[in-house]
Amino acid sequence: MPGVTPDDDAPLLADLMPWSVAPPRLGRGWPAAPDAASLKARWDALLKAEGPDREALFEPTRARTLHSAVGQLPGRSGGTERLARATGPCAEPVRVLRAPFDEQWLIPDHRLIDAARPELWRVADERQVFVVEAATAPADSGGPPLLASGLLPLVRPGRIRPLYRRPGGTEPNLAPGLPAHLTARLGHRPTPADVLAWTLTAVRPGLTVPLTSDPELWSRGVELGHRMLWLMRRDGDRPKLPGGRRPYVRSPLPSRPATVHYDRDEETLRFDDAGRISPVPPEAWDFETGGVRVLEQWLAARLEDPVEPGTLAAIRPATWPQPWTSELLELITVLALMAELRPQRDELTVTDPITATELRTAGVLPIPDSARRPASVLDHQEEGPEGQFTLL
Repeated sequence: MPGVTPDDDAPLLADLMPWSVAPPRLGRGWPAAPDAASLKARWDALLKAEGPDREALFEPTRARTLHSAVGQLPGRSGGTERLARATGPCAEPVRVLRAPFDEQWLIPDHRLIDAARPELWRVADERQVFVVEAATAPADSGGPPLLASGLLPLVRPGRIRPLYRRPGGTEPNLAPGLPAHLTARLGHRPTPADVLAWTLTAVRPGLTVPLTSDPELWSRGVELGHRMLWLMRRDGDRPKLPGGRRPYVRSPLPSRPATVHYDRDEETLRFDDAGRISPVPPEAWDFETGGVRVLEQWLAARLEDPVEPGTLAAIRPATWPQPWTSELLELITVLALMAELRPQRDELTVTDPITATELRTAGVLPIPDSARRPASVLDHQEEGPEGQFTLL
């Protein structure tokens, strides 16, 4: 991590990006999956069942039952009639960040989710970046303390900090007065994305963020952070490793692989006794967040042991879908490139620090309570339970 001392008086992430939201809590696993087709099939199976059978398939909790009355998720078209008598089509699945670096699908239906966090859905758009506090792990584990995604995160247990408090990339979720103070100290005004890029580079495991007034150092850190942000979001041009280091399928994968083994000597992922993907650099295989190998977790979500027959979660692809192979090759690439950035992060020694004491003296800290609450973003009606409209 950045070469700073434990007592450097660095400000807290919670003060630099003050508005945070707990991650959504599904309450049941079946509304999310690595493929969208399975979700639609699960919904159809739920609606075909009646009475006690539908209730058992749904997996009710104290927060959600077949009789719960809830409104639509902001910006989504899911039904609002009680599930006990629902007949409508499945809401179109959306991409979400289900686990670190693992993009999956979710049925965006408020009736299926115990705690959906509507305040996050209201600000989710193509401009938004969600910052996710990764699970705690030893400081030397090498994994980034923060993740960033343009997709709504379902990653638990850390807090989620949107970069913007309103849709359309307006009102950055930064400490009031921080951009002006950075402008005065650096000699130029950083954008909200620049502040986020620096944060991804400099943040430490304790979620403090050393700041600097050195313009050259700031520029280096921001450039590195934008590279990390691009890899985490995976938007725009697709990441590639140099020729000869790009992973590809050397032997076709089985139609339904049951096991995966990593051969470190040959830098190869072996699927059962047949399929092979290589080269897979050890740095990609060993890449961790929260003390968990990302690739292992990603594969386990798609090769997990069969769940209890008769449940909705048991509805899964009969064979390995081709898109999963493409996603796996890209994930290997992303993790390898992320691992290459770690030495640069470790070498970043913060000089000319902007301390928390300085921010208090300048009036940037303490943070006003209003900055820790969501902005009022609604200028339109949202459909409530049973089709009734409310204006919040």
